Amino acid sequence: MPEAISRVAMISGASRGIGAAIAERLGATGWTLSLGMRSPKPVGDALVHAYEAGSRDAEAEWVAATLARFGRIDALVCNAGISVSKSVVDATDEDMAAMFAVNVLAPQRLARAAWPALTACGRGRVVIISSLSGLRVASAASGAYAMTKFAATGLAHGLRHAGWDRGIRATAICPGFVATDMARAVTDTDPGTMTQPEEVARLVELALDLPNNASVAEIGVNWRVEGRL
Repeated sequence: MPEAISRVAMISGASRGIGAAIAERLGATGWTLSLGMRSPKPVGDALVHAYEAGSRDAEAEWVAATLARFGRIDALVCNAGISVSKSVVDATDEDMAAMFAVNVLAPQRLARAAWPALTACGRGRVVIISSLSGLRVASAASGAYAMTKFAATGLAHGLRHAGWDRGIRATAICPGFVATDMARAVTDTDPGTMTQPEEVARLVELALDLPNNASVAEIGVNWRVEGRL
């Protein structure tokens, strides 16, 4: 008799930073992993699939490969993202299109592709790694990025409503600066003072494990005192 497959989580942007920390945390707690990466590399027993978030066909191909290997999908963790540090006045159409493609449209397509499988399991979970920039605009230079992250947070709420009667729950996790390459590219703040990727991974695990009657729509994560949260 074939061995039963444990709960299956798909994690985008899983090669480093927050995505890698989430993969490590979930793998250590019994999840079966399907990891989407721009440049695939072996990770234990996980299925590792080439995933370019800006490509229109990438989500359907990755979902199909996951179902072919494991036969089920219980959770999506949409972590892939990009940032352009420009104001809403300075950002070009190309800047905005690139950020919306990766930060908003890619997770929306991924959820759509996985929707039948998430419905079938009875307690499907979607986690959108958004940002505090999806809850407030901290500066002019973060304004264009914030537009896309507000949309990403809205996507999580939209998925929560769309999937509620199917047992699907969605959560937007919204950290400030996390000690990753992306944060280091835009600030000279000591990474040791920032939220660590492993701490975000703990919150993802929490959101995935909550029962259907304890859904959490948003989790804001501060690394310093701010006016908004």
